[in-house]
Amino acid sequence: MCGIVGILGNKLNNRITIYKMLEVQKHRGPDAMTIWDDNCIVLGHNRLSIIDLSETANQPMISTCGRYTIVFNGEIYNYTELKEQLKAFYNFRTQSDTEVLLAAYIQWGIPALDKLNGMFSFAIWDNLDRKLVAVRDRFGVKPFYYAIYENQLYFGSEIKTLFAAGIPKVQHKKVWANYFVYGTYGMPTETFWENINQIPAGHFFEWRYTENQNQDRIKLKKWYDFPKRIKNTVPLSLAELKIEYEALLKDAVQLRFRADVPLGMNVSGGLDSSTLINLVHQHLPSQQPIEAFTFYSDNEKYDELPWVEALLQTTPYPLHKVLLDYKQIPQLIETISWFQDEPFGGFPTLAYSLLFAEAKKKGIKVILDGQGMDEAWAGYDYYHNQSDSLIQGLNSSPVRPEVLVERYSDWAQKEVYDRPFETDLQNLQYRDLFYTKIPRALRFNDRISMMHSTELREPFLDYRLVELAFAQSENMKIQNGQTKWLLRDLVKKQLGDTIALAPKRALQTPQREWIAKELAPYFIKSIALFSALEGIDEKQVQAIWKEYCDGNQDNSFYIWQWINAVELE
Repeated sequence: MCGIVGILGNKLNNRITIYKMLEVQKHRGPDAMTIWDDNCIVLGHNRLSIIDLSETANQPMISTCGRYTIVFNGEIYNYTELKEQLKAFYNFRTQSDTEVLLAAYIQWGIPALDKLNGMFSFAIWDNLDRKLVAVRDRFGVKPFYYAIYENQLYFGSEIKTLFAAGIPKVQHKKVWANYFVYGTYGMPTETFWENINQIPAGHFFEWRYTENQNQDRIKLKKWYDFPKRIKNTVPLSLAELKIEYEALLKDAVQLRFRADVPLGMNVSGGLDSSTLINLVHQHLPSQQPIEAFTFYSDNEKYDELPWVEALLQTTPYPLHKVLLDYKQIPQLIETISWFQDEPFGGFPTLAYSLLFAEAKKKGIKVILDGQGMDEAWAGYDYYHNQSDSLIQGLNSSPVRPEVLVERYSDWAQKEVYDRPFETDLQNLQYRDLFYTKIPRALRFNDRISMMHSTELREPFLDYRLVELAFAQSENMKIQNGQTKWLLRDLVKKQLGDTIALAPKRALQTPQREWIAKELAPYFIKSIALFSALEGIDEKQVQAIWKEYCDGNQDNSFYIWQWINAVELE
């Protein structure tokens, strides 16, 4: 888990620029900061050492033949098995997964990607063909941003990295308008900033260097065809599915124990987190310690501490309880906005950051988390109640588009998502996996974890688990209004009915109450600043804010949008 940067071009000051880029994202990898250059290209790397802690595993890494150079962010969990296949063809010098990835590309080319089980974004420079290959993993766990500016290609792991290289910071009007009008966060190639793009999940591009480069030369290609794989997956009987899925669950979690540094896990009282705790307890080697982290806000209406404490009583793992105090919120908003670069989730994201801060204090560099089950097993209420919502559990619109003046709201263009499947349920799940829920959560979580130089691993996003669950019939996912039916049925022997059959609870904090009461002075000031922004109707904003303070508090998503806009201005 690291940060990568690169400049493809021949400006004389590119070496100086690459150091500026590395410096601004040094939180992603404080263990080493190294560059490599060769005529028309400069590559850089911020290293967070997780596997093979030696300096020989630093990057940029050059192949034994000298032809290829790689910068890589992520982890290849099955690197040990791949290395066994490759050692007859490649003379390995390190114990790192980076070198295995490089050797796999040299041996198999792009088809090597299908063999990888992991999270990754990387770039490989082929010095003979003068070609750069840039790749992003199946679900987009690890970021890859790029821009073409003044006849050069720039890329990095964070948007601020490209700003540091001199790319102008200009708002992408359509993305911002859609955020306020529809509550969306951009399509897979877009960001909130003009001319800064991202490789979509499961895609790559190749770029041969020439003297006259231009935007049209970026041709994104899909290497992971999720719909095709689902259509080729045969639905199983209940008995067969339980056996196969449970075996894959165990393997997915065990693969993510591989690290040369201490492990931790983020936990809540929900089904997914409880399943993770149970799997860790069953399969973590006895000599490998792990510590658990959870947050609370000292509010019984929201806190899940009783469930978490009850679960962990059956394990030897210490639990670190981190309090989110409302007095911390203003400073957290300011700090985390800088690390996020784009609008992000509300107070739960702020609370989540405190877990990684605590883990870092304890010397823990790898955290396991339970992201991904809801999208794979249809866990949200709108999967079965015919709602078109993008947010779990709301009774009112999460957005208030009337705060935009007409000339700005006209920039909005409602997103149209692919519908590659025959059923509405699978198309909703597909939307959440590749356009809405997962891309958003993964971005928030990547920035929050890397802010504290900590690697986040999501075993339930192992592609084998997602594909197997997604491909099953609707009655395996939802029965009698009960979501994630098969998963609940599978784990209730270990977890008991209280946890296994509990309804979905969104990870919550007292955000709505704090905004209207304890934090009202801070929000009054921030909302005044939002009202003064170009394109904002001040009268509408103040009327909606008064309405909120008077008790219309079914949701506070739109209030949070306003604060995001102010902090990212």
